[in-house]
Amino acid sequence: MTDIILGVIILAIIGSSVAYIYKAKKSGVKCIGCPAGKECSGKSCSGCGCGCHADAE
Repeated sequence: MTDIILGVIILAIIGSSVAYIYKAKKSGVKCIGCPAGKECSGKSCSGCGCGCHADAE
């Protein structure tokens, strides 16, 4: 019974994470972890510190 409860909790965490990422990407967020969020346009992203645009510089 404990294994079932633990499995449900893990699936809930993974499911909510996937739903959050899907919702963020659908709303146009370039960098999910970036504090600039939607304002981060990719190549013009400067100073956000997210590190996802290191190859663009």
